[in-house]
Amino acid sequence: MEGNLAHQIKSICIFCGSNLGKNAKFIEAANNLSRVLAKRKIDLVYGGGSLGLMGCVSTAAHVRGCQILGIIPIALAKGNFVGKTVREELQVSTMQDRIWKILDNSDAFIALPGGIGTLEEIFQIAFWAQLNIHHKPIGLLHVDGFFNKLLSFLDQAGRKISFHIQHDRSLFLLQLLKR
Repeated sequence: MEGNLAHQIKSICIFCGSNLGKNAKFIEAANNLSRVLAKRKIDLVYGGGSLGLMGCVSTAAHVRGCQILGIIPIALAKGNFVGKTVREELQVSTMQDRIWKILDNSDAFIALPGGIGTLEEIFQIAFWAQLNIHHKPIGLLHVDGFFNKLLSFLDQAGRKISFHIQHDRSLFLLQLLKR
């Protein structure tokens, strides 16, 4: 995000788990990322709620003065499955509506450690980039080797079915941001 690109990025969507995970480095990375966002005056867009790493990154960003937009399906908000959204909340009808609104409101995307939902969201965004629906930066915050096996899988899939893995891998890899 250096140079000219940094000036264009006004909001970043963070995809991450609604659980904290079992590694304290995940929490440290979420806090570090919120520091970087605040320092660069970048708004946070996320899937709403206050649980797990989502809550950690959104609360830490809020405390540091970032503008925050949580985009959440009505069913999740009303069912209180993910806790109360930090700051502004936009409720949408479906998960598919949510990802479109996230795309519309974000200039870049980063996935922290998470589960199936996190992977589904970052892969949806990456797939749309391959289809030229958008040309926004996408990355994985590669904390303590969390995405090693996923990247190995993508390498293997690229070899076995001959898609352009170097291009696909470059969509994803983002090392832990420096403090």
